[in-house]
Amino acid sequence: MSDRVRITEENQVATVTLTRADKRNALDLEMIRAIVDAGETLAARKDIRAVVLAGDGPAFSAGLDLAAMPEIAQFAMQGGVFLERTHGNSNLFQAASMVWVEMPQPVIAAVHGYAFGGAFQIMLGADMRIAAPETRFSIMEGRWGIIPDMGGMVLMRRLARGDVIRKLTYSAEQFEADEALDWGFVTEISETPLTRAQALANEIAQKSPDAIRAAKALIRDTELLGVKDTLIAESRAQEGLMGKPNQMEAVVAGIQKRTPNFTD
Repeated sequence: MSDRVRITEENQVATVTLTRADKRNALDLEMIRAIVDAGETLAARKDIRAVVLAGDGPAFSAGLDLAAMPEIAQFAMQGGVFLERTHGNSNLFQAASMVWVEMPQPVIAAVHGYAFGGAFQIMLGADMRIAAPETRFSIMEGRWGIIPDMGGMVLMRRLARGDVIRKLTYSAEQFEADEALDWGFVTEISETPLTRAQALANEIAQKSPDAIRAAKALIRDTELLGVKDTLIAESRAQEGLMGKPNQMEAVVAGIQKRTPNFTD
């Protein structure tokens, strides 16, 4: 694993921490690759039931590292880098956000300080986002003559109104945690976002992993579907759970008033 990212594990919850604190976890090419690698590694782990995404030091991430822009630009200018699908439906930059969407486990982002530009999009890849009250956000790309291209156009549209997305994308202005909460980008505000995120992740990890994974896939895959397709997908997911060992264990443990013992 790169020195840009640290993975720790406890009680079947993995915490992925950006570890470039001296640079406010600014995104260079190595960090982007490390974030994708961390997500892909955990996605394959059936023993991991929930993931927390956080940043060391004074900020979740200040976004693109300006000092790394020449390297990123040189990489991006290679023929077809943006259009090449290297990670499923995504290119490398998009995968840094979409890997959290696509992994089967729920992901909770604990955000503080700043979440600017690419970091804002990475944050949106989580299922939930817990933010400290003083956190500031920005869709910063407009300052550099580019657009949010790390999955933002998929993820923002699932959370906020179109006029809000347009305003923030066109202006690149900063906004605060209470505004992010009102607009749908933040799930809740906490004085201790990492503690709250880990507590929520531990609560989720105690539920049937089959049901949680099915619920995540169902919610993700039906967000932009019509009623007919959503109802069919809902029925298909439930059919795959009903009567299976972990579902039966959830029922029996509930009746017996004990902690369930699920299998991975």
